[in-house]
Amino acid sequence: MKRFTKITSSIGPNSEGREVLQQMIEAGVNVCRLNFSHDVGDAQGKKIDIIREYSAKTGRPVAVLVDLQGPKHRIGNFETEDRFPIVPGQKFVFDSDPTPGNSNRVQLPDMDVIKSLKPGDRVLLNDGKIEMKVEKVNSDSIEATVVRGTEIWSRRGFNLPDTEVATSVLTAKDRADLEYALTKNPDYVAISFVQKPEDVIETREFITARTSHPVKIIAKIERPQAVEKIESIIDVADGIMIARGDLAVEVSFEKVPAISRRIIRLCRERNKPVIMATQMLGSMVNSDFPTRAEISDIATAAYLHVDSTMTSEETTISANPPFVVETMAKVLQNADQDSIENGQDWSDAEDLPENDWALSVTVMAELNNAAAIVVFSESTVPATLIACRRPDVPVFAIAREDVVANQLCLSRGVHSKCDAEMFASKDAIAAAKWFGLESGILVIVDGEKISLRKLG
Repeated sequence: MKRFTKITSSIGPNSEGREVLQQMIEAGVNVCRLNFSHDVGDAQGKKIDIIREYSAKTGRPVAVLVDLQGPKHRIGNFETEDRFPIVPGQKFVFDSDPTPGNSNRVQLPDMDVIKSLKPGDRVLLNDGKIEMKVEKVNSDSIEATVVRGTEIWSRRGFNLPDTEVATSVLTAKDRADLEYALTKNPDYVAISFVQKPEDVIETREFITARTSHPVKIIAKIERPQAVEKIESIIDVADGIMIARGDLAVEVSFEKVPAISRRIIRLCRERNKPVIMATQMLGSMVNSDFPTRAEISDIATAAYLHVDSTMTSEETTISANPPFVVETMAKVLQNADQDSIENGQDWSDAEDLPENDWALSVTVMAELNNAAAIVVFSESTVPATLIACRRPDVPVFAIAREDVVANQLCLSRGVHSKCDAEMFASKDAIAAAKWFGLESGILVIVDGEKISLRKLG
């Protein structure tokens, strides 16, 4: 059974063990996401070592994605751990004073935020459950009015949907985390709370100054400022993650589906992979089975032809992460087999754009009922270009280097293999035979004879 849509899974406390991690990969994980908001340093490095060891042992490429925390803002602590009541209409002050807060004030540790806010801006706390409106900005504090909310307590995260914060996308923590991560040669680095293309450029300059390893950058879209500049961000990034959690808080949840569809379309047009993230199987943190809405959400992502869907806490703290991955893989497989949603009509093939060789290859393969497309990839570019045309046949990519094979694990429908000898020979027949037998497109009958079996 064919599956084109890839799976990116977060690795955490309940999935970082060698046996469980290997079971997850065998169940269908293509990209392992390591969240540096939590574990850092050698704790993450050990996970990367396990992934690399498994990949080397099995010959199965698996991508490593390092996800940086970014400028995640949180208020300070209160006088007690009890929750303080608040009521709409009351005044509340955020200031730079580290003294524990009370029902009227609390510390806002980031001076960059205080300097960036202006009267009328909204401050959202606790995933949007609390809303305040800025009334006055002072040199080291802001005065606000409560619009919505009933209680407030220590260390709540806050979002600033109306404010572009004049700060680096790489915090001091991110820089230290990234310095370490680069010693482990990750395939991808995801940067959080991107606001503008310059954030991606800054991160790339940081990386290239420290390593020659070709690390690719994923820009996480979770702020309205990023949505406004989405085309220029896609142009400078190597891929996009639609982080629907914070995005739903900052732009309001009802706008997220339309924004997601637009981003997916733009990524395809610009030949960049795109990941759909957040709460895709959230109920499986505490349940053995997904909700029907989650099943539809995953299938819809596949119908929209995203490159990858993602698990978060479903595979970090649930009781059975491999089963979560297996569940997602089953839904994606069935969606990817849906000929009504995935079939393409090439009856007007003569009207195709000129000089688009990747589209020409895709059309030729489908019009001739090919079982697969074989690509020799010096870099990720050739296979990615074809993948972004969304062919209805798998793409077999032979790479000379591990990093290329790993990075192609994120591209929809691409099955990669690192084989320097096969790459050098450019023996497409041998490559097709190897991939065909591995994937089940080709089957051996009567001991020696090889027969074609069309997937799906």
